[in-house]
Amino acid sequence: MKTTAWIFQINISQGGVPKLAIPGVEISTLGLQGDAQKHTHVHGGIDRAVCIFSLEIIMELQREGHTVFPGALGENLTIAGLDWQTLKPEDKLSIGNKLIVELTSYTTPCSALTEYFMDGDISRISQVDRPGWARFYARVLQPGVIHIGDAVRILET
Repeated sequence: MKTTAWIFQINISQGGVPKLAIPGVEISTLGLQGDAQKHTHVHGGIDRAVCIFSLEIIMELQREGHTVFPGALGENLTIAGLDWQTLKPEDKLSIGNKLIVELTSYTTPCSALTEYFMDGDISRISQVDRPGWARFYARVLQPGVIHIGDAVRILET
Protein backbone atom coordinates (compact mmCIF):
# COMPACT_ATOMS: atom_id res chain seq x y z
CA MET A 1 0.00 0.00 0.00
CA LYS A 2 1.36 3.40 -0.94
CA THR A 3 0.77 6.21 1.51
CA THR A 4 1.36 9.88 0.79
CA ALA A 5 2.27 12.19 3.63
CA TRP A 6 4.53 15.21 4.05
CA ILE A 7 7.33 16.72 6.12
CA PHE A 8 5.66 19.04 8.63
CA GLN A 9 8.89 20.11 10.36
CA ILE A 10 12.65 19.47 10.15
CA ASN A 11 14.51 19.72 13.48
CA ILE A 12 18.16 19.96 14.54
CA SER A 13 20.17 20.90 17.63
CA GLN A 14 23.74 20.91 18.85
CA GLY A 15 22.75 18.16 21.29
CA GLY A 16 19.74 17.75 23.52
CA VAL A 17 16.12 18.82 23.26
CA PRO A 18 14.24 20.57 22.01
CA LYS A 19 15.49 20.37 18.46
CA LEU A 20 14.66 23.56 16.55
CA ALA A 21 12.92 23.95 13.20
CA ILE A 22 14.79 24.65 9.97
CA PRO A 23 13.32 24.98 6.46
CA GLY A 24 15.48 22.39 4.71
CA VAL A 25 18.56 20.23 5.16
CA GLU A 26 20.97 17.84 3.50
CA ILE A 27 20.87 14.35 4.99
CA SER A 28 23.79 11.94 4.66
CA THR A 29 24.27 8.41 5.95
CA LEU A 30 25.33 9.93 9.30
CA GLY A 31 22.28 12.18 9.65
CA LEU A 32 21.18 15.78 9.21
CA GLN A 33 23.76 18.44 8.44
CA GLY A 34 24.12 20.68 11.51
CA ASP A 35 22.55 18.18 13.93
CA ALA A 36 24.46 16.69 16.86
CA GLN A 37 23.80 14.32 19.74
CA LYS A 38 25.06 14.58 23.31
CA HIS A 39 25.11 10.84 24.01
CA THR A 40 26.39 9.15 20.86
CA HIS A 41 26.42 5.70 22.50
CA VAL A 42 22.58 5.74 22.33
CA HIS A 43 21.86 8.35 19.63
CA GLY A 44 23.22 8.82 16.13
CA GLY A 45 25.37 6.55 13.98
CA ILE A 46 24.46 4.81 10.76
CA ASP A 47 21.47 2.83 12.11
CA ARG A 48 20.16 5.82 14.13
CA ALA A 49 21.01 8.60 11.67
CA VAL A 50 17.51 10.11 11.67
CA CYS A 51 14.80 10.16 14.35
CA ILE A 52 11.24 10.37 12.98
CA PHE A 53 7.91 11.04 14.69
CA SER A 54 4.26 11.66 13.87
CA LEU A 55 2.59 15.07 13.99
CA GLU A 56 -0.75 13.41 14.70
CA ILE A 57 0.62 11.62 17.77
CA ILE A 58 2.18 14.87 19.03
CA MET A 59 -1.22 16.54 18.65
CA GLU A 60 -2.98 13.70 20.49
CA LEU A 61 -0.43 13.96 23.32
CA GLN A 62 -1.16 17.70 23.49
CA ARG A 63 -4.90 16.96 23.72
CA GLU A 64 -4.11 14.69 26.69
CA GLY A 65 -2.39 17.63 28.40
CA HIS A 66 1.28 16.89 27.72
CA THR A 67 3.42 19.92 26.77
CA VAL A 68 5.02 18.28 23.73
CA PHE A 69 5.51 20.08 20.41
CA PRO A 70 7.33 19.27 17.15
CA GLY A 71 11.04 18.94 17.92
CA ALA A 72 10.57 18.66 21.70
CA LEU A 73 10.94 14.89 21.70
CA GLY A 74 14.21 14.97 19.78
CA GLU A 75 12.84 13.93 16.43
CA ASN A 76 14.60 15.22 13.33
CA LEU A 77 11.59 14.82 11.08
CA THR A 78 8.02 15.48 12.16
CA ILE A 79 5.83 13.80 9.54
CA ALA A 80 2.12 14.41 8.96
CA GLY A 81 -0.29 12.09 7.21
CA LEU A 82 1.17 8.62 7.86
CA ASP A 83 -0.80 5.84 9.53
CA TRP A 84 1.80 5.63 12.32
CA GLN A 85 0.44 2.47 13.98
CA THR A 86 1.08 0.45 10.80
CA LEU A 87 4.78 1.37 10.50
CA LYS A 88 7.44 -1.08 11.62
CA PRO A 89 11.20 -1.55 11.44
CA GLU A 90 12.40 -2.40 7.91
CA ASP A 91 9.75 -0.18 6.27
CA LYS A 92 11.31 2.19 3.75
CA LEU A 93 10.27 5.81 3.20
CA SER A 94 10.94 7.98 0.18
CA ILE A 95 11.17 11.65 1.18
CA GLY A 96 11.27 14.48 -1.33
CA ASN A 97 12.95 13.84 -4.66
CA LYS A 98 15.86 11.66 -3.59
CA LEU A 99 16.10 10.73 0.11
CA ILE A 100 15.30 7.13 1.06
CA VAL A 101 15.41 5.94 4.68
CA GLU A 102 14.76 2.58 6.28
CA LEU A 103 13.18 2.41 9.72
CA THR A 104 15.60 0.45 11.92
CA SER A 105 14.11 0.44 15.41
CA TYR A 106 11.64 1.98 17.80
CA THR A 107 13.26 4.75 19.83
CA THR A 108 13.37 4.20 23.58
CA PRO A 109 12.22 7.32 25.47
CA CYS A 110 15.01 9.22 27.21
CA SER A 111 14.86 10.82 30.67
CA ALA A 112 15.64 14.18 29.01
CA LEU A 113 12.00 14.15 27.81
CA THR A 114 10.34 14.03 31.24
CA GLU A 115 9.59 17.77 31.31
CA TYR A 116 7.26 17.37 28.31
CA PHE A 117 5.02 14.76 29.95
CA MET A 118 2.53 15.05 32.78
CA ASP A 119 4.07 13.42 35.85
CA GLY A 120 7.25 12.90 33.78
CA ASP A 121 5.74 9.74 32.28
CA ILE A 122 8.00 9.15 29.26
CA SER A 123 6.57 5.63 28.89
CA ARG A 124 3.71 7.38 27.05
CA ILE A 125 5.85 7.08 23.88
CA SER A 126 7.37 3.67 24.63
CA GLN A 127 6.71 0.95 22.07
CA VAL A 128 6.75 -1.61 24.91
CA ASP A 129 4.11 0.21 26.99
CA ARG A 130 2.13 1.91 24.19
CA PRO A 131 2.56 0.06 20.88
CA GLY A 132 2.19 2.38 17.89
CA TRP A 133 3.11 5.55 19.83
CA ALA A 134 6.92 5.38 19.64
CA ARG A 135 9.35 7.39 17.56
CA PHE A 136 11.54 5.59 15.02
CA TYR A 137 15.22 5.61 14.23
CA ALA A 138 16.15 5.24 10.56
CA ARG A 139 19.22 4.61 8.44
CA VAL A 140 19.78 6.57 5.25
CA LEU A 141 19.81 4.34 2.17
CA GLN A 142 20.02 7.20 -0.33
CA PRO A 143 21.19 10.65 0.83
CA GLY A 144 19.36 13.77 -0.28
CA VAL A 145 18.17 17.29 0.45
CA ILE A 146 14.69 17.75 1.89
CA HIS A 147 12.44 20.70 2.72
CA ILE A 148 9.31 21.32 4.76
CA GLY A 149 6.30 20.19 2.74
CA ASP A 150 8.14 17.48 0.79
CA ALA A 151 6.15 14.34 0.09
CA VAL A 152 6.74 11.18 2.13
CA ARG A 153 5.82 7.80 0.68
CA ILE A 154 6.03 4.29 2.07
CA LEU A 155 7.90 2.20 -0.48
CA GLU A 156 6.55 -1.20 -1.47
CA THR A 157 8.79 -4.03 -0.32
